[in-house]
Amino acid sequence: MTSFERDAMGAICLLAAFADGQPEPAELERLKSAAAGASGGDGAGGLSSEVYQRVMLKQVDVGTEAARLNTPELRRQAFELAVGICDADGVTTDAERRFLMDLAWKLQIPENEARAVIDNADELAADPLSRPIGMSAAVAAPPPLPAAPAPGASDAEIDASIRNHAILCGALELLPQGLASAAIIPVQMKMVYSIGKRYGYPLDSGHVKDLLATVGVGVTSQVVESFGRRIMGGLVESITRHVVGGSLGKVAGSLARGGTGAAVTFATTYGLGQVARQYYAGGRKMSAIDLKSVFGRSVEQAKGAYGQFAPAIQQQASSLNPARLLDLVRA
Repeated sequence: MTSFERDAMGAICLLAAFADGQPEPAELERLKSAAAGASGGDGAGGLSSEVYQRVMLKQVDVGTEAARLNTPELRRQAFELAVGICDADGVTTDAERRFLMDLAWKLQIPENEARAVIDNADELAADPLSRPIGMSAAVAAPPPLPAAPAPGASDAEIDASIRNHAILCGALELLPQGLASAAIIPVQMKMVYSIGKRYGYPLDSGHVKDLLATVGVGVTSQVVESFGRRIMGGLVESITRHVVGGSLGKVAGSLARGGTGAAVTFATTYGLGQVARQYYAGGRKMSAIDLKSVFGRSVEQAKGAYGQFAPAIQQQASSLNPARLLDLVRA
């Protein structure tokens, strides 16, 4: 992929993040950090700071960026990335859907195909707390948590569940399909919900998103950064080769290139789980500063342990059926 194509991909990702209006200041700051983080902080690819500034100054035209993508595979991936970002914080709004359909036309994607991608993503994004996660038969689901703690139970059961959710999210990061990252947020939300429920706190999507925002994890910026790593790390190029070679089911070529993204997503999910466990076990009395501190320590701990869990993440990624991503959020 050329630098022009990477910049075009990055610009389209950021335009999608702004499709329904200006984000809240906190989410805007996270988007800026996501752009820097996805490019390694030096603008070397992915969502570079230069692209971010051009989008903020409204110096980017979606049609011009779409025209820079010279193959059907790259145009299809750009569209899936945009759809995933629009659905990060819930199903697409009217404004987002108008943006996406206009983008599809400029990317030369047939209308019926574009609508099918949007509808599938909306199903992924639809309130994940209203139904349990379903898994394909080939993949072990994270162990279910009881509604309330069993008498005398230790933290081991919850810790095992957190690790399994973190492994699953890391595996989703490794899949070459653009919408795979869109399944990560619902899985994380289900994990936090199950932990809160265990300690007697019935939650809804708003509560879970508030907890994520408190520790500095924005749902939209997390997906933007994930997609930025895909662009910078060459995962989109790997996708193109799989498509051309007729081997979409093979993800082995993507595993090494996506290792950084998998490590970040694994650690972030683990950190969220540990924050939720301490927060709800302690009666929701922790301050925002304490929550961020627990999150930061847990993320660093998980990053240090990533090598231990990398084989399990790779095995899970190889076992997941990309065509059945909706099974992760369907009853």
